[in-house]
Amino acid sequence: MRFTVTLKKNHEFRRLYSKGNSTAAPCLAVYCRKTKRQSNRIGFTVSNKVGNAVVRNRIRRRLREIYRLHEAEFQTGYDIVIVARMRAASADYHRLEREMLRCAQRLGLCAAREEAE
Repeated sequence: MRFTVTLKKNHEFRRLYSKGNSTAAPCLAVYCRKTKRQSNRIGFTVSNKVGNAVVRNRIRRRLREIYRLHEAEFQTGYDIVIVARMRAASADYHRLEREMLRCAQRLGLCAAREEAE
């Protein structure tokens, strides 16, 4: 991820949950907050309830890759947290991608995309 730094501190996640904007889809929820930084900061959360370590890491890798591939479409200067929900464990890559981009559009993080269906 060229333009992004990861969020790691618990207080940064908590601040985003309480003061940021959010939207949700069946497989994930996205929280964001505008900052004065030149780059984005992103964090991924996958609860123990979603599955065992293998399942959680697979979901986290997929979400990270989706963000990496679409990073240029995202506006800069935001803190972003993506929270996987229970349905993410059974969702395929394309569904996660579709839902993440749709949530980002709702929050104004990226330009509107045309979906080919």
